Amino acid sequence: MVVATQSIQELCINAIRFLSIDGVEKAKSGHPGLPMGAAPMAFVLWDQFMKFNPKNPQWFNRDRFILSAGHGSMLQYSLLHLYGYDSVTIEDIKQFRQWKSKTPGHPENFVTAGIEVTTGPLGQGIANGVGLALAEAHLAAKFNKPDATIVDHYTYVILGDGCNMEGISGEAASLAGHWGLGKLIALYDDNHISIDGSTDIAFTEDVCKRYEAYGWHVQHVENGNTDLEAIASAIEAAKAVTDKPSLIKVTTTIGYGSPNKADTAGVHGAALGADEVALTRKELGWNYDPFVVPEEVYNHFHKAIERGASLQAEWEETFATYKTKYPAEATEFENQISGKLPENWADCLPSYTPEDKALASRKHSEICLNAIAPVLPQLVGGSADLTHSNLTEIHCSGDFQKGAYENRNIHFGVREHAMGAICNGIALHNSGLIPYGATFLVFTDYMRNSIRLSALSEAKVIWVMTHDSIALGEDGPTHQPVEHVMSLRMIPDLLVFRPADGNETSGAYKVAIEADKTPSLMALTRQGLPNLAGSSIDAVAKGGYVLSCGFAPEELDLILIGTGSEVGLCVEAAEKLKAEGLKVRVVSMPCVELFDQQDEAYKESVLPKSVKKRISVEAGVTYGWERFVGDEGVCIGINTFGASAPGGVVMEKFGFTVDNVVAQAKAILG
Repeated sequence: MVVATQSIQELCINAIRFLSIDGVEKAKSGHPGLPMGAAPMAFVLWDQFMKFNPKNPQWFNRDRFILSAGHGSMLQYSLLHLYGYDSVTIEDIKQFRQWKSKTPGHPENFVTAGIEVTTGPLGQGIANGVGLALAEAHLAAKFNKPDATIVDHYTYVILGDGCNMEGISGEAASLAGHWGLGKLIALYDDNHISIDGSTDIAFTEDVCKRYEAYGWHVQHVENGNTDLEAIASAIEAAKAVTDKPSLIKVTTTIGYGSPNKADTAGVHGAALGADEVALTRKELGWNYDPFVVPEEVYNHFHKAIERGASLQAEWEETFATYKTKYPAEATEFENQISGKLPENWADCLPSYTPEDKALASRKHSEICLNAIAPVLPQLVGGSADLTHSNLTEIHCSGDFQKGAYENRNIHFGVREHAMGAICNGIALHNSGLIPYGATFLVFTDYMRNSIRLSALSEAKVIWVMTHDSIALGEDGPTHQPVEHVMSLRMIPDLLVFRPADGNETSGAYKVAIEADKTPSLMALTRQGLPNLAGSSIDAVAKGGYVLSCGFAPEELDLILIGTGSEVGLCVEAAEKLKAEGLKVRVVSMPCVELFDQQDEAYKESVLPKSVKKRISVEAGVTYGWERFVGDEGVCIGINTFGASAPGGVVMEKFGFTVDNVVAQAKAILG
């Protein structure tokens, strides 16, 4: 049992613990163990080292904090409340995990001011942190001057055993070490407990040696429960190492202070229970009712309000001087961090006529990226070791590497999952950077959680996915996406584009760049596509549109609906059918999600309900197309795995031919 007289530091740490305990207890749901054990390291970090302004959570030059072990969210909510953030009141603490509260079960950046990224799936947070640190390094290299530093902040992460078990953390940590991101400091809550019990049942590696091998600076605080000086010294030492990211292993006791549940899995993911809460209060000498914080504790925490305002004012003074000396750079900086796009920026996007050479949509994507890059210097990104297959290199810039952080081409190596989370971190740095990440479409399976989180987190990321169908050919079914496009369409708030030609590819990029808080995914071909008469850059924003027709709705016999490479197939089939006297409309559907957002009048103008005979054509699963073709229609697709052969042969064998579309049309027309 602790003595009755406690220092202000001990009182503050216990305030963090008991707000967390009380919030979980009232909700009868949550994870109290991590906040109880990690409170000392969090307090030292926030109280002695972090730069932030509670009254302006979006101040640009703040340090970023990520709770990668997001299940311990009450730790972060307690910190935000105690330090004076208006976004988390004591009533919000009481509403932990309740309907529409600002304190949901895991930290969500779009719900609570002061939360930088959405964490929950373990390992994502530390990988997001690599993206945040990359953004800081890039902007510092680009904008700082020898006599004026306007970008200078750290990214701090608290991660747990579960984060270190997930493979994504290893991928991301490897990249952070390679890049030498010295302003990334991770505190590893080494408490030896996960849901199944002691971690030694499945996790016995030397984590510090692993991070050393990644190129990190590594330290170990052996007593993270009470040795505040050791924690502070370790953070100080980490900040002194400027050419490597730092991992501080902090050994703690999960559920510290609980007489019967500390150091057990029982305190990991469930409320302590009234009796154990009472015993813990007695053990830690906390003689206050639930949700009560003594005034002296609030007074200490609230010193951060004045401190934060002073830090921001000092930075604004520095920026004012910078603006005087470097007006052009200052204007670019202000425009970028505001997210403002140049007027008429989209004029740079190329347009095409049917006379232009047929190109793969991945090549059109490359042309778009390199048209956009000089106009939008905030565009950064790269590929997971497929740069020359995805065609994602920005030609006007070099490679982002240690010592060359100002460059914009990012090489992620064969690390799709980390690439996804790092891109999310870049987008959520709130500095106007627009990241893109690329791989083959089939490998979205490796990074699906990161793509899902980009949509959930409102992260403006562009996913560039090439080799979009069985038409890629010889690599065979392991590399041929079949279910992927439709499955990605099922992710809420993700725009999935499958452009049919050069104009639609430009249109997809126009929407993606102008989208606010919405990620976009491009599914792009390896094979060449003709530029189609009637295709339109602007029409892509409608999601689906009439590409060719010439007939009134009441005259139509048939509507052909295609996406991507199959739109050209529909056009050829329509011409054959028209030659036989049939009245056919071709609809291109580059983005189903955008089409669904249109009003009923527009959708009726494209797909009139009176026309019952419809055929969808897409080189993927037919699931989902039924709602567009109806009971009397036909879905041409592929509901099995592909095969290894030249792309044209594979497409022919699976029925993606003009003759098959014509035959199917005649069959449903009788």
